[in-house]
Formats: sequence, structure tokens, C-alpha cells
Amino acid sequence: MSTTITTNELAKKIVNKEDTFILDVRNTDEFKKWKIEGEKVTIMNEPYFNLLDGVELIANKVQKDQEVIVVCAKGGSSQMIVAELEEDGFTNAYNLEGGMKAWSEHLEPVKIGSLQDGGSIYQFVRLGKGCLSYLIESNGEAIIVDTARMIDQYETFVANKGIQINHLIDTHLHADHISGGRKLAEKVGATYYLPPKDAAEVRFNYTALEEGNDIVIGNTTVKVNPIYSPGHTIGSTTLIIDDTYLLTGDILFIESIGRPDLAGKAEDWVGDLRDTLYNRYKELPGNLIVLPAHYSFAEELDKDGKVSARLGDLYQNNSGLQVNNENEFRKMVTENLPDQPNAYQEIRKTNMGKINPEEERQKEMETGPNRCAVHG
Repeated sequence: MSTTITTNELAKKIVNKEDTFILDVRNTDEFKKWKIEGEKVTIMNEPYFNLLDGVELIANKVQKDQEVIVVCAKGGSSQMIVAELEEDGFTNAYNLEGGMKAWSEHLEPVKIGSLQDGGSIYQFVRLGKGCLSYLIESNGEAIIVDTARMIDQYETFVANKGIQINHLIDTHLHADHISGGRKLAEKVGATYYLPPKDAAEVRFNYTALEEGNDIVIGNTTVKVNPIYSPGHTIGSTTLIIDDTYLLTGDILFIESIGRPDLAGKAEDWVGDLRDTLYNRYKELPGNLIVLPAHYSFAEELDKDGKVSARLGDLYQNNSGLQVNNENEFRKMVTENLPDQPNAYQEIRKTNMGKINPEEERQKEMETGPNRCAVHG
């Protein structure tokens, strides 16, 4: 039986910035689209079929006693390559259990900080996809924002903390991943919130997430203050938590800004995006801590494994906030776009309640990196 490493163990290594060597044996096209990344990660791609008759292709490039983590799509091919490596004298070869499919679903909870009343805010980092969700807890109650599909990981977390989930919020209708918010709300008897301007076609009941309607959690000092901030979607809504944290959804990231085209409305929404970023957000206090719903690069993770920045610093350092000419900004966000997320139309329909794919199909729909950002 080949030695394995779990996604949880690999996540800890990456978050702790340990030197990590990965041999990815998927085909080169898949590897180029999406791979495991981290500040201290070194990765080599050698397709599985090139190693079937022996591992000579890599044997001269890697020390026999070096730790090698072998990765494939689902964990089967990589297990066979680990066995080949062991036969060739490698003493520290490990198979990533479940492969990239499992890596895509792992959530790593990281504490962001404390609230004024003694509560806490946590960031759930989806290392394999760059998605970020948040749990805010106060006085035994919790809100989860931009919940991932894997709701069991949040349930385990709150059970260990002895807290109750009362509210689930989506800052907008997601196009890159399937939201677990409504499902978890139904399961635990919580309220599910969605911006009404993003909910025109949804097939389920929800509570409107609207500016002016604060949500109180735990002690009354902890307020979730929604601010209408369109641009990525027409309903995108920012949350201010405890007058300290700014949950920007997919409008503003640490090194980039949100794209306006995933509902086919780039030309219509680019003006909204600019107004949100260059006017509305500029009126907010610069010391607010920005907590986005995604990140694009491993370098955005700080030494503690979290993704955050002061709003004022982003106006100095984020290139997407430096384009003062409106026509240049419009050109940047309509012409400088990456490929659209995998199965994004199907994901949007799922999040609207129009379709309900089988679990395995949902996993397939979410494979690959998030592509919600425009990089200036």
C-alpha cells in the first residue's frame, strides 16, 4: 500500500510555508490550467504515461531521500507512480489522497482577528481554488458569508466551537463555485440572504440582503452593515463587520478587481464597477480591513495563511485602482479578461435553483481555478 498524504496535511505544509516538492502526473494541458501553488512549493509536471515504464525521466532531477508528493486528478495514477518511485529507491514518496479533486474541496480555517465584544472572525481558505469564505461568531451565534459547497466542513467547525449558525449570506450570485449557503441554512434552520437584484431568476425563497438593513449577531455591538456595490454583478453587496472588516465579495481583491462580464453584461456593468471602486469605496475609512471572496496568487497569503489588506493600502498598491482615465478603465475590464470559469453558466443556474446536478457533476463543474478577477 503506497504511503499517502491527506489534503489537510498538505494544506498545513503550504500555509506554514514549508518547502514542498510536488510531482504532478496529469497531462500537460490540465497542469497548465490549474495546479497546486504556494510560496514554498516547487512543482514538476511529468505526465503519467511517460512514467509507466520507469521513473528515469525524473530520477536524475530529484534526490532519492527528498520528500516527493505525487498528484494526479483523483489519486489513482499517482498511487501507481509512488509505487514506481519506491521501487526505484525513493524513500519519501507520498500520494495525495483524492488528487486534485480532493484538493479543490479542502477548506483551511484561519483566524483573522477578534471583534470588539470578544467574538471572532475566521477566513476559510479554499487553497485549491482560491475561494474565500467567512465565519463571524459572537456570543454563541454565527454568520457565514459566501459559503462553499462543502458545508460539512463548516458544520464540523461550529460543532467544535459550540456555536449556532443563524445567518448565511451570499454577497452576490456566484458564477465560479456552487454556493452552500442555502443548503446549510435549510439544514440548520438559519436565514439565507441574497441581494435581490441578483435574485430576479431564482427559484427559491430568500431574505433580501439590502443596504440599510443591518444584521445583528450575538451582542448588539456586532453589526453586519450591507452596502450596495454593483459591478461584478448588478446586485453585489459589500459587508462591513463591526466597523472594522470590509467583506468585498468579488468587487475588490488584494491584487486585482472584479470582472463585470460573467452574466454577459460587461459593457452595461463597467460603469457600476468603476463607481463602486473609485467613488463609493473611497468614501469609506482607509483603515478598514479588506477581506475578499477570492485570491489569485499564492503570494497573497500572508505569513499566517490569510488574505487581507487595509483599504487605504490598496488604493496605493492595487493596479486596478490606479486607472484614472475612464476610457482606459473601461478598456481594461472589457478587453483584458482571462478565460471564463469552468461551467460558469451551469454554476449560475445551479445557484439560481434552476437545475440541481448530481454531486459528482457539481464537483466536475467546480474543477479548475477561480477566474473572477481583472488584473491591471
